[in-house]
Amino acid sequence: MSLALALLGAAAVGVTLGLLGAGGSILAVPVLVLLAGQPVAVAIPTALVVVLLSAAGALAPRLRSGLVRWPVAAVFAVGGVPAAFAGARLGGALPERVLMPVFALLMAVVAVRMLRAAAPVGGACRTSAGRPDPRRCLPKALSAGAGTGALTGMFGVGGGFAIVPSLTLLLGLTAPEAAATSLVVIIVNATAALATHPGAHLDLPLVAAFAAVALTASLGTGRLSRRLPPDRVRRAFAWTVLALAPLMALTPG
Repeated sequence: MSLALALLGAAAVGVTLGLLGAGGSILAVPVLVLLAGQPVAVAIPTALVVVLLSAAGALAPRLRSGLVRWPVAAVFAVGGVPAAFAGARLGGALPERVLMPVFALLMAVVAVRMLRAAAPVGGACRTSAGRPDPRRCLPKALSAGAGTGALTGMFGVGGGFAIVPSLTLLLGLTAPEAAATSLVVIIVNATAALATHPGAHLDLPLVAAFAAVALTASLGTGRLSRRLPPDRVRRAFAWTVLALAPLMALTPG
């Protein structure tokens, strides 16, 4: 397949992470499988490297904004790290003919959720002063962290598409707070999942090129995230994911 098309897909990963703080990582595995011709066993750890670096790039311009809610991120990480290890083990044990359709189904679910109108921000886990209080929703937050961690380990995705709504609906974070905090959780989960692939035979030149393009895109668009309409970007991304899902399901294992 064309390296130029694969790198264009890498840019899409970085742009979406930079703009929305979530979602772009689910494109990494399809791009690596469909455009770069990698087997899933190699595409998943490669995607984890790309997700990790892209999320770090998207987080960098947000660090000084004060939007990251570090205690909330810590709660998600406590649930997510062990689940990422477990998800990676489970994903490695499944044959590709099973893993690919399941991944395609996940893509379709993510796309449909992103096409739906955004839910209003919840406040059930905020203190009387209006600040997020993760302890009030600790069981739900730990469960959500475990679920997203498992997705990261099994499929090489950041899980931000699940983290962001969990942060808004369970803990009452605003959309900018959720986007920034989700990037921290993605970095932690991706690092944990990547540690379960020490013997992966990665195509290092492709990894370097793919990660560099995604990182550059996430850095650039992260600075523009407040100026562009996120709803329009989210819907365009969702339709792209929905179109790619059948191709992933039909890719031979």
